[in-house]
Amino acid sequence: MEGPAAEGGKFPLGAGGSAAGASSPAAEGGEFSLGAGGFAAGASSLSEALLELQALTERLRRECPWDREQTAATIVPHTVEESYEVADAALAGDDEKLLDELGDLLFQVYFLALLLEERGAGDLAQVARGVHEKLVRRHPHVFGDVEAKTADRVRSNWERIKVEQEGREGVFHDVAEGLPGLLYARKIQQRAKAVGFEYPDLAGALADLKDELRELEEEPSSDELGDVLFAAVNVSRKLEVDPELEVRRAAQRFRRRVEVAETLAAQAGENWSELPLERQDAYFDQAKERE
Repeated sequence: MEGPAAEGGKFPLGAGGSAAGASSPAAEGGEFSLGAGGFAAGASSLSEALLELQALTERLRRECPWDREQTAATIVPHTVEESYEVADAALAGDDEKLLDELGDLLFQVYFLALLLEERGAGDLAQVARGVHEKLVRRHPHVFGDVEAKTADRVRSNWERIKVEQEGREGVFHDVAEGLPGLLYARKIQQRAKAVGFEYPDLAGALADLKDELRELEEEPSSDELGDVLFAAVNVSRKLEVDPELEVRRAAQRFRRRVEVAETLAAQAGENWSELPLERQDAYFDQAKERE
């Protein structure tokens, strides 16, 4: 594999594929000459583009009053928002939008890494090298002599490596508490699966969901509803689908059908929002039939 230097870049690759000597302009006491729109004239290589973004991030931190005031606590909500916008663009198949949103998310990574650097706790180079080393370590079937011909075997190896080489302690070590609810539930279930504590097939997960629904009917409560949702997440794993994405798709389908129902009602001279439920439902059914 050839690095940036092979294509005219400035940083030859060292051991492990990291750019030897690559550091930010600020670290060397220099800056890029930014042209219109903030891009260095003639910048074409990946290394140049990434270093330009580092220089821009540092300049914004120094010179922009808003950026100077930011902390990890104030930036993280923007990071989460940008992550969802990346997901929306990717799922919509909108490549132009995805390019734009990936840039926004990349800037979040740069900014948070800069905050680490200011605290003397690390920097962007450590972030990049850290994930590089982790990926190499977790892919011994690519970079070593371990055999893994299926995705299931790869996942099994990952779990073993996390325990044996990365110091995971206990079943739920380092499960992020800030994950959205459905993703948190899936992560918890995946960890339980890693130690063999789960239903062996879809039938078992569906039976559990039915039991939880029955308990909810017998005792309507927030706890019982939570159990139903948790069981539904388990079914989603057996179907190998993402529960968060499927809930979003379901919400989008509902929204689309309501909007079509409104249009159908308007075409008939009626205001859908003011109709009784029975008439609203009739138009809603018509909208479903048109899909």
